[in-house]
Parts: sequence; structure tokens; C-alpha cells
Amino acid sequence: MSHQGDDEGTAQFHIFFLSIFFSHLCLFVFSLPIDFGFLALLSLCLNLSPPTWKKIAVEGCLHGEMDKVYDTIRHIEKVENIKIDLLICCGDFQAVRNENDLESLSCPPKYRSMNSFWKYYSGQEVAPVPTIFIGGNHEASNYLWELYYGGWAAPNIYFLGFSGVIKFGNIRIGHFERPPYNESDLRSVYHIREYDVMKLKHIKEPIDIFISHDWPVGIYEYGNLKRLVQRKPHFQEEIRKRTLGSLPAAELLNQLKPHYWFSGHLHCNFAAVIQHRDNGSITKFLALDKCLPGRKFLQIVDVNSDPGPYEIQYDEEWLAITRKFNSIFPSSQKTVHLRPEQLDKQDYREWVRNKLITRGARPFDFVQTVSPFDPSRPLTRSSTSGNNRILHIQFYRMITYSNMRQLNSSIFFSFCCKN
Repeated sequence: MSHQGDDEGTAQFHIFFLSIFFSHLCLFVFSLPIDFGFLALLSLCLNLSPPTWKKIAVEGCLHGEMDKVYDTIRHIEKVENIKIDLLICCGDFQAVRNENDLESLSCPPKYRSMNSFWKYYSGQEVAPVPTIFIGGNHEASNYLWELYYGGWAAPNIYFLGFSGVIKFGNIRIGHFERPPYNESDLRSVYHIREYDVMKLKHIKEPIDIFISHDWPVGIYEYGNLKRLVQRKPHFQEEIRKRTLGSLPAAELLNQLKPHYWFSGHLHCNFAAVIQHRDNGSITKFLALDKCLPGRKFLQIVDVNSDPGPYEIQYDEEWLAITRKFNSIFPSSQKTVHLRPEQLDKQDYREWVRNKLITRGARPFDFVQTVSPFDPSRPLTRSSTSGNNRILHIQFYRMITYSNMRQLNSSIFFSFCCKN
């Protein structure tokens, strides 16, 4: 999406209808014939096509309730006579395929449940609308680590990875978050690695939608703070200390200035509008609740887009950034202090563009890597955790890393295979 805010879409819309008005003026005032073919050609040449609005459903914290969310979407489509084009889930997705994934779920054991994702993973059910999701602080971490760079978690359900940008048609969607990667992290606060944040800060092209599980710190100052504190009194102390929310998210908000920013995590509905001082652009922020009866967990947002094939695609700029940062990929779990001079100086943009022309921008196909849960059998621990090595080999062959570092962890190595 070549986004420059609502003003551009409004201007195109007005110009298009001015051309229609002019045609009627010719007919009724000057009695001149109208060549509608010429007008259509003129409209195309001047890029005066009316804006295309895509209906995007945004959901807060899913907590594994896929059936309920999809049923809600079907109900909205039927009642309002609309078609939802895309579903965005803002974390706590809980992509649990089987019993082994359930053990890795970051929550107290009494709250662990298979829920319904396994049905979509197995193919028993198919998502009725293209779905993208990010990680939160209640996730089946072993599966998401298999898809570090993003990929199909199930047919028509795409995990965005730990950070990055994809395209849905011409709509650019960015995100960042990271779930835990070993047992010592299961009860810890989720942190964003410096590596992922630095990559995101190298994005130069406009972002239409950005997603994070936690809120950007300070976002509450741009909405109805009084009402927020009334609904969530325990937020007040964290707000006073400026610890409510994520500082890296706030930094990315100020630098990237997306048109929309969606979050979950705090289990409440909250809206804010941020006008950026340096260029006057606006970011519309929306946080939504978790999927429970009577909660505001789902909202439909109309997003302006240029016409295009509406499918999930790799983003050219992000692939170039990913390749550039490969030379400093951290091989330890400790926070890494990165320096710009460590980066590969080569510009990979043209190379990536040619690669995408050759193979196309669609992500690699979904691959089922473990046996899904079987409800006819009692819950038992699976003997294997699964390994999406195939997907990571494919991804890296596409961007052809020739200088991969030797990594100790086998799961990291599966992410980073050479040709």
C-alpha cells in the first residue's frame, strides 16, 4: 500500500468524482457527447481510481479461542452484509498443536487447555478469513520458535515471526514481539531483543499497520486516561512510574509513525490518537480486550489500499534488512550491544527484488511437522516437539545467506541453513 494518510485517499476520491461531475457538465450544460472510454482511460493514466477500502478485523488477546472468534466474524458478516478481508490477532494466540505444545504454554497448569487451534493445524477446520497473529506472553513457545522468521502456522493462518514486515496486497503490516524460548523464561517478563528492535528501526518506507502485544509506554496520555484508570485502578501506579507498556514499542511508534497501531495484553478497550510533532502525521491506536462474552475483543477497521491481489506476501524492504543484519545475528540469549559499524555495508535491495521476481513474493507453503492432538486419545506427552527445518531452509535459500555464523543451538541452525 502506498500510504500517505487518509488525505491522499480522500484527494483521489474527490478527483475521481470531479471527473464524473465534469462529464455530466459536458452533457447537460454544453450538450457535448461523453466518451466514457476516454474518461476511463484518462482516469487510469492520471491514477484517479477511487480508493479501495479493505475491512480488517482486529482482535485483542485470543487465548486459543479460535472457534469463538471465527463464529463472531461470521455473525458480523451476516448481520452487516459485509465481507471481512483479514483478521489480525494481537497476541496470546496459543498455537497449541498437541500435548507437547501444551506443556510449553506459558501459563499456570490449571489454565492450560487444548482449545481449538489443533483443529486448524490438522486440517479438520480451515480459517474462513486470512489470519495473521503475533506472539504474546501466553504462548506455546516451542512452536513459535520454529517460525522465528514467520510462516504458516496452519492453512490460512500466518505467524508474523518475532519481528518484521509483511504485505497484504498493498497494505504494509509491521510488528514486533518475542515469546520465551526456554523454560527459564516461561514465568519471566517478555523482553524485546536489541537485535530485533534495531532491525525495525532501519525501516524507511511507510508502514500502514503496526502490531505489538504490549502497549507503547505513554500511549495512555493520548486517550481518555481518566476513564482508563477508573476501569483499571491498578494501572495508576504503573502510569505514575511510566512502567505501563513497552519502551521499545514507544521508540518504534515515534520513529515509524504507522497509520494504525494495534495492541492487546492489558485486557481492556482503549483508543488514542497521536499527532507526531515532527511531520504532523497521525497514528490511530487501538487496544482490545480478550475473547470473553461481553468484552470488546473485536473491531472492524476500514483501511484504504491501492488495488492489488489481496494475499499475504513477503516485503521487499524487510527481506533486504534481514539479510543485511545476518552478519550480526546474536548466538546467545544475552542482550547484545550492537554497533552500526558491525553491519554488512552492502545494499541488498536490488538483489532481493530480483529474487522475488524469480520465485514470487508468496510465503512458502504450510508444512505439518508434528502429529496434531487426537481428542479420542487421553492427553499424553508427545515424543517429539516438531521442527520446521524445511521452512527455514527454504527461506534461507531464497535470500541465500553466504556468511552465516556457526550457531550452537540446533534449532537456531535450522533457521540459518546455507545453500
